[in-house]
Amino acid sequence: MDKNCIKDNMDWINGVWEKTEQKLRQVAKRSRNKIPYSSVDGVHTEKENIEWWTNGFWGGLMWLLYSETENEEYKKTALRSEELLDKAFDNFCLLDHDVGFLWHILSGAHYKLFNDEKAFNRNLIAAASLASRYNVDGGYISAWNGKGKEGWSIIDCLMNLSLLYWASEVTGNDRFSRIAIHHADMAARDHVRKDGSINHIVEHDVNTGEVVRVYGGQGFSETSCWTRGQAWAIYGFIISYYHTKKQEYLDMAIRSANYFIANCRMYDYKTPVDFRQPQEPCYYDSTAGVCAACGMLEISKYVTEAESKMYTAEAINILKATDKYFCDYNEVTDSLVLYGTEKYPHNDSAGLHIPIIYGDFFFVEALLKLKGNKFFVW
Repeated sequence: MDKNCIKDNMDWINGVWEKTEQKLRQVAKRSRNKIPYSSVDGVHTEKENIEWWTNGFWGGLMWLLYSETENEEYKKTALRSEELLDKAFDNFCLLDHDVGFLWHILSGAHYKLFNDEKAFNRNLIAAASLASRYNVDGGYISAWNGKGKEGWSIIDCLMNLSLLYWASEVTGNDRFSRIAIHHADMAARDHVRKDGSINHIVEHDVNTGEVVRVYGGQGFSETSCWTRGQAWAIYGFIISYYHTKKQEYLDMAIRSANYFIANCRMYDYKTPVDFRQPQEPCYYDSTAGVCAACGMLEISKYVTEAESKMYTAEAINILKATDKYFCDYNEVTDSLVLYGTEKYPHNDSAGLHIPIIYGDFFFVEALLKLKGNKFFVW
């Protein structure tokens, strides 16, 4: 990251961090016995199904905060979240490609901080679950369960590969990382378009891995660019580069980030749901911006000085827009980052412009990067 750029913005960084931590210190205690997803009227709400893909972000957020403050209240809430999530192991058939989001940022973080044996076992079981989804003939990790979706891969899975890299590191068995590399290679080939935009869902021939068709998924259309998927690509590829130092992954992260930056500028850094959505109405997804900012800050560590300055500055621009337009620092409400959106709302406004827990997670993670915190959960 560019030190001068950070120095020039340090007053803003420290001011936003102080407001953020002051609020979350209260929320951590209020929502200790919840696994929050969103909030209604300022109060955290949960998903009914314990295996819901976002359920690791709350506890993961607590570990991020603990890594910076060593406040025991964050630790207590993180441990409670981990205990509550144990129930998700009860039904193996409900687990999918997102087990890294469930356990690696929660139990994996716990293990990295404290070398805890139970956390280690939880995370390794999750890694085995993710590895079991690998299609040997096709060279990809299948996304979801259910007949007819056996050939589907999804850009989101890139963010879960850190679980497999970790499993190889701690066991000394490279079969986990080899699966991760094969999947990342497939994503670079089949999910990244020539212009740097991203295909959300790709259907493969289950016997050869060849592309059958692409789906719009949560974006506007098959040929559009869902911004959170673009963010998953930015951060996911740089995570794979971090673990493998394979140049192609850095190149893919840069290509994806450059596309994001060029388009995000046209929205004054307030990230839309889809970069190719209709001009009106304009729907936003704040969560895409903060995740992309995290990825850009990681990219800035591995490029030239001039490039580092650009990626650091653009990440800060996104975070400043998030702070200005989308954040709620009121200590009596539970959510921090507002205006998240689950998917482009064609005929269904559910999940439009709501706070979503991973928005809070990535916003805090980005702030910690800017503050110089060295704890890397991925």
